[in-house]
Amino acid sequence: MPPPPVVGADADVLVVHPDDPLAAPLFTELAAEYDARYGDLFGGAAEELTRYPAELFTAPHGAFVLLLEDGVAVAGGAFMPHPDAGTVEVKRMWTAATHRRRGLARRVLHELETLAAARGHRRAFLTTGPRQPEARDLYLAAGWTPLFDGPRPTDLETLRALPVAERIYPFVKDLP
Repeated sequence: MPPPPVVGADADVLVVHPDDPLAAPLFTELAAEYDARYGDLFGGAAEELTRYPAELFTAPHGAFVLLLEDGVAVAGGAFMPHPDAGTVEVKRMWTAATHRRRGLARRVLHELETLAAARGHRRAFLTTGPRQPEARDLYLAAGWTPLFDGPRPTDLETLRALPVAERIYPFVKDLP
């Protein structure tokens, strides 16, 4: 049986520093998306996107990956150290709104998993929110194991009443 086609194969993969100007559209669009979907449920997009020092997303601790088409970032993601030894946490998964439904997020996730495994990490962890069903579906389809039972509420009033740990969808995956 032939291997499945590589999605987003025409995009160039580039590992950059999070402050690289090529990454700016990622943060701009990601902040707008977080604010539109969640408002201040998790403290606001600006707070979330600056919560961790950029150095955590650079070697040897982590990585920040972009997919470029014609020199423009169309998707990206990162990983950073997780408190559990040998584990990284995937963060900042993003695909430009004009490039969605092309498999680019799956390609970013694959690149992050491959790079983390090559650096000796054995496991990856990530979270997404209940108002991002497409992200949840991506992680399930990519073989990630959910650490939650059943659906979470999606209306903001109900979510605000829950402890933070119950507002998110956590996942793990053993790396090759």
